Amino acid sequence: MYIKTYETKYGTMVAVADAELIGKKFKYKDGEFFVNPRFYQGEQASAVEVMAAVRDAATVNLVGRKSVECGKMAGVISEKNILWINKKIPHAQAVVMLENQ
Repeated sequence: MYIKTYETKYGTMVAVADAELIGKKFKYKDGEFFVNPRFYQGEQASAVEVMAAVRDAATVNLVGRKSVECGKMAGVISEKNILWINKKIPHAQAVVMLENQ
């Protein structure tokens, strides 16, 4: 898997993609879904590293079976929140909402 982090004014955004999907395009509804290397391809990471990063992120964007499974195991993605591209490529996003203290 590849992981790339971005610092935003709302906190850390983490993008994760299965390595074999980087650079690929898939038809999705009336358009296409592009696993853009500029967005997703950062450092290679293990499942443990991905789970730790997504737990601490404010925003998460995951594509691919391994990546989405890490999001589920980390507790930030549920099965009902997964979009299926061509019924075979899972994609999920999460935004963590924090209460003002």
